[in-house]
Parts: sequence; C-alpha cells; structure tokens
Amino acid sequence: MRTMFLVVFLSFTFISHSQKQVLVFHETEGYRHASIEAGIQAIQRIGNENGFKTVVSRDSRFFTENDLSEIALVIFLNTTGDILDTDEEVAFQSYMDNGGNFFGIHAAADTEYDWAWYGKLVGAYFKSHPRVQTAVVNVIMPDHVTVDHLPEKWKREDEWYNYKDLRPDLRVLLSLDEKTYKGGENGDYHPIAWFQNYTGGGISVYTGGGHTAESYSDPDFLEHLRRCIRFALDE
Repeated sequence: MRTMFLVVFLSFTFISHSQKQVLVFHETEGYRHASIEAGIQAIQRIGNENGFKTVVSRDSRFFTENDLSEIALVIFLNTTGDILDTDEEVAFQSYMDNGGNFFGIHAAADTEYDWAWYGKLVGAYFKSHPRVQTAVVNVIMPDHVTVDHLPEKWKREDEWYNYKDLRPDLRVLLSLDEKTYKGGENGDYHPIAWFQNYTGGGISVYTGGGHTAESYSDPDFLEHLRRCIRFALDE
C-alpha cells in the first residue's frame, strides 16, 4: 500500500515561498473512482487561475511533519479505505493541530473507518448510496462564500451518499431534498456539504459531490470547489 508512486507535478525548487501549496491526495485501498484524474486536472486548473501551487500524490509517505509543514491545505480527493499508517496519522493530526486545513471531496468520507479522529475531522462516514441520479440540493447558508453563487434549489446529477456518524455541530452549507430522488436514508437532515472550525485554528470542509467525471466540467460544481478551496485557504 505504501509503495505506490509519488506524483508531484512541480518541483519544490521553483516554488515561491509567497505562494500557498495545496496537496491533492488520492490514495485508495478500496473502490477507485474513475473520476479522480478529472478531479486532479480540475483542481490544477483552479490552482493555476487562483495563484496556488498544486502538489498531487497517491503515496501516503508524503504524510510526515516535515513535508506537511509546506502545505497550506490538504485535499482528500475520493480517497477510500485504510490509507495512512500510524506514523502518518500522527503527522496528519499534528498538522491539523498546528493550524492546518482540510478539504474532503466525496469518498473522503469512505476512508479510515477505524480512526475516530479522522471521522470527526470529516464530519461523517459514508454509509451507502443509490444509483447515480438527479436530485435537488438545497442551499442552507445562501450568504456563505462557498455556495452563494448557487440557485436556492440546485438540481444536479451525482452519486448521493447516505451518511452515518454525522456530527451534530456541522455548519451545513448544502442539504439533499430526499423527496426529489430515490434511495435517500438520512431523512430531513441530509447534509451534503459542510464545514467545521478545527480546534487547531484551521478549517475542515467537506462536499459530497464529485463522484462522476462530469462533475469536474460542471461550471457550478467547479465554482463550488474553487470557493471551498479559497475558503479553506482563508482567501
């Protein structure tokens, strides 16, 4: 699991210290989403357009205190399964405890089920999902920068997760209307995007969209990603 290659699309030698670096981590030990490459490319484009450097890795050996100290935001892009060993978990928790920031996309909630700290960081775990279909997403915090570009009722197609162990204190940004699709199991409280202020001083953001490759060419979803990233970077 830890012998997978490290893919870094830029050399640290040429990175300006004034530019923030964002780690896009996509290791999988379960189902591997075919949309991951589209997601990487989308985040790289967002970085190029918004002035941050993107470091892309499928290798958990990046999770050392030294390497993470250079990173302003860690993105888990459709990660699955048990992907960090004990030392890597310690390094990641130390990163967050010292002001680091986290953004989980879709299957980030289908990751590290045996690590309670991680479940709290994300805000919930994946439980199940129905088939890919169109649903109505309600904007719960219409004035928040991550979603204020969206219509009040946002209709889009994706794979809609049901969640377990939802934290009660999530700052919910978007919620699913289960009456508009088949297979929802969370009832009237079905958040699909949220954030938390982490105790170390940083931010944890999660969005449940992003299963399909088409998501990463959807202008509204791409703008949502861009705004989530900038929010997590405090920009």
